[in-house]
Amino acid sequence: MTNEPPRTAHGRGTRLTRRGRLVLIVTAVAAVAVAALVPLLLTGEQPAKVKKTVPLLVPEGRRATQVYSSVDKVLAIPSGTTAKAAAGARLDLPGAAHRNPEGYLFPATYPVEAGTTPAALLGYMVDTAHKRFGADGIAQGARRNGMTAYQTVTIASIVQAEADTPADMGRVARVVHNRLGKDMPLQMDSTLNYALNRSTLDTTHSDTKTDSPYNTYELKGLPPTPIGNPGEEAMKAAISPTRGDWLYFVTVAPGDTRFTADYAEHRTNVEEFNAKRSSTTE
Repeated sequence: MTNEPPRTAHGRGTRLTRRGRLVLIVTAVAAVAVAALVPLLLTGEQPAKVKKTVPLLVPEGRRATQVYSSVDKVLAIPSGTTAKAAAGARLDLPGAAHRNPEGYLFPATYPVEAGTTPAALLGYMVDTAHKRFGADGIAQGARRNGMTAYQTVTIASIVQAEADTPADMGRVARVVHNRLGKDMPLQMDSTLNYALNRSTLDTTHSDTKTDSPYNTYELKGLPPTPIGNPGEEAMKAAISPTRGDWLYFVTVAPGDTRFTADYAEHRTNVEEFNAKRSSTTE
């Protein structure tokens, strides 16, 4: 078997992975101190117009652009305000992030006080990520795997997007590590969905030719940034993936994800997935 299987048309053809939808499992922050959300007024920023404490839900896997939109809505400020604030805010991010907080907007439910600003809220999300992930644990785990902490967060974001269930996260992480170790392209639909700003189960042959640094069908290695904001379970999986030789997986049905190192077996699993998919769309 070659390292990279032959390409075929997707959607009805061979697909390495199947995920597409966002996981709406929320990890609640046990106690978010009101003091932590004291307004951080920056030039041009608008404080919240809310008159009482309201919750902001950030689901696991939510992309930064989606978080920005949610913050705009909960703070009742013009669309695009939080995105602008993120670009200028001094967030505690690694240098490799180049001030892009993708991957570090920790999934949780946050209480939003009157007077809270976008930068304050985003800053608290980033600080929460550092605390909940455990900066030292990430660094040590990353070194064991020959990765940087930022690369580990990127892997966790892929795991969050691709795993059908929490139980599958360790095995999905292992597939990522195994393919990287064999210098195989990851061929993850989730990274293409990120590039195309969508969430879908269907990836076409044309999609795999997309000109983007997030096209892991064409380019080897990890995408340049995380593709969403992972939760703790995805981070744990990225740091300590389940042992196995798997190189392929496909979710044939909800709760039934097949992992294998054998491409012929994977093709059989994919055919079953396509048959089930076709029967549900007819």
